[in-house]
Amino acid sequence: MELNTSGIIGQSTTLADVFRILGKVAPTDSTVLVTGESGTGKELLVRALHANSCRADKPFVPINCGAIPKELLESELFGHEKGAFTHAIRSRPGRFELADGGTIFLDEIGEMELSLQVKILRVLQEKEIERVGGSGCKKVDVRIVAATNRDLEAEVEAGHFREDLYYRLNVIPLHLPPLRERGGDVLLLARHFLDHFCRKKARPPLGLAPDTRRILAAYAWPGNVRELENFMERLSILVDGAVVQPSDLPRKILDQVGDISVLPDVEEAGAPEADASPAQPAPVASGPAQTRPDAQSGDFVWPDLAVLEAHGLNLKDFLDAVESRLIDEALNRAEGVKNQAAEYLGIKRTTLIEKLKKRNP
Repeated sequence: MELNTSGIIGQSTTLADVFRILGKVAPTDSTVLVTGESGTGKELLVRALHANSCRADKPFVPINCGAIPKELLESELFGHEKGAFTHAIRSRPGRFELADGGTIFLDEIGEMELSLQVKILRVLQEKEIERVGGSGCKKVDVRIVAATNRDLEAEVEAGHFREDLYYRLNVIPLHLPPLRERGGDVLLLARHFLDHFCRKKARPPLGLAPDTRRILAAYAWPGNVRELENFMERLSILVDGAVVQPSDLPRKILDQVGDISVLPDVEEAGAPEADASPAQPAPVASGPAQTRPDAQSGDFVWPDLAVLEAHGLNLKDFLDAVESRLIDEALNRAEGVKNQAAEYLGIKRTTLIEKLKKRNP
């Protein structure tokens, strides 16, 4: 059965190793501890684990142990009875009860207080919880998956994390590598995010100049995938041209990568068909009806290889970009009426609709 990776994008061998382990452990009920730096996408990985498990049709309940005040976390996890504390005006189930039959995801478990760690250990051992202010235990059938960006072995040594809980959680360790160790995945993700935000903002797709690709691949991305995603959104808003040039990148990134001329060439593995649209594309003619006269001489100006080289495009990229711009112009002139836009372009309405579907799947 094909593995459901729940939207995780990447082709690197390091990520393939993670998927290989994921495929083996997902169908079991074993406890999993996911480790990795902040921003690497640990929750996505845990969601993929749940999606490929026998519990996929049951609840997936995440809780960030570091985002909830410690005095409220116990109630969030285990629930409370009416009158257990001030403002407890009614009984309320906790996350473990809500996840019954499914998976509970304890994110940033390294932030949890020692006193609460004891109660998590009991759930792992006895498969039962007790609500705050309650007088009895309740059995729960949940798979526990935890994640942290901390070194829990070091935390155990420092006395900040219970050793017995660590070993209970670390039955199956899954380490999500940082983005800097995922090779070509940087450009694959950059293209995915950039296209997503360009579509969201209703602007033509932005291209990446060759030097820009080399810089993005060489940068260390300390904030990992989250940093890359946020940066691509910024570019989709601030870049004026149709191709992201090194001059569009912040000084922080340029200083970190150093001399651009010595950076290795990189390819956009897995990039979509249309990579970029030139800022001012030369006209392309498919016949006399599509020619455009030069403003000064009155003759048609044919594009040459210099146009492709200047914008870091290949022939397919260029033709797709020009087609996209002409379609947009026709739709604007026709005020969105597809029949009229198709007439302007000299194509059938069904052909235009198919082209729009391919451009915006």
